[in-house]
Amino acid sequence: MQNPNPSPKNRNEKLFMGIDLGGTRARAGLVSNGQLTNSVSTLITGLHTEKEVLERIGALIEEAGLNEVAGIGVGVPSIVDAQQGIVYDTVNIPSWKEVHLKDILENKYHIPVSINNDANCFALGEQRYGAGRGYANLAGITIGTGLGAGIIIEDRLLNSKHCGVGEIGNIGYLDSTVEAYASGQFFTRVHGISGELLLSQALAGDGEAIAIFHEFGLHLGRAMLVTLYAYDPEIIVLGGSVSQSFQFFEKGMWESLRECVFPHALKTLRIECSQLRDIAVIGASCLPST
Repeated sequence: MQNPNPSPKNRNEKLFMGIDLGGTRARAGLVSNGQLTNSVSTLITGLHTEKEVLERIGALIEEAGLNEVAGIGVGVPSIVDAQQGIVYDTVNIPSWKEVHLKDILENKYHIPVSINNDANCFALGEQRYGAGRGYANLAGITIGTGLGAGIIIEDRLLNSKHCGVGEIGNIGYLDSTVEAYASGQFFTRVHGISGELLLSQALAGDGEAIAIFHEFGLHLGRAMLVTLYAYDPEIIVLGGSVSQSFQFFEKGMWESLRECVFPHALKTLRIECSQLRDIAVIGASCLPST
């Protein structure tokens, strides 16, 4: 675990804790006005039992510190009953089939706890403190081994019974789903190469690698069209590992976006890549105040 030296908090700003239950690590930190301090992390594997994962989360909470914390927000890559705080079928933790995480943490620490999908946390963080600041209508699209989206309309996060709003990655597309073509799965499934290796080749000027990213951009642009038609955002913020390749897929992405039947919507649409390194934890910390 790591614990950088904390910076002082303005006495007029509330302090929240954000926790991100990621693919291989869980991270936690204290957040005030978008500034992260006391960042700590621990390894999480698919071999850990439900109890072991809960123990690791508890250790992170206690290491980060609960003094003056007004609430805890947790982002998880799974279906979530946000109202009840129940986590179902977490992607990277097979033992987490149905975890009443809100009740468990509130009963232990006696602090308000909010649970939500990680894509929703990403959208919240970007709208409050990142590239989407100042925009009331935003779509935050996370692109990694899968594709998810969080949607904010008129400054309010769109929630639903299981936080499924914006799950465009599961929509049928070609011979599979949107995320099979518009996430990291595209590179390994279609071209047999990792996105990381392909990016290094593209940066070195490899023409074939650049062409594959262009092809990826075409697919991603069509996925973004779905988002435009469904939610009409003012800005789309891209996050996740694949967004680091934006310079190589941007042209293909816009080629597909120009197929939009409402061309006026494209004139004012902004598309940005996330610049916040700690957005997963910062976004989770926004949950208690939504």
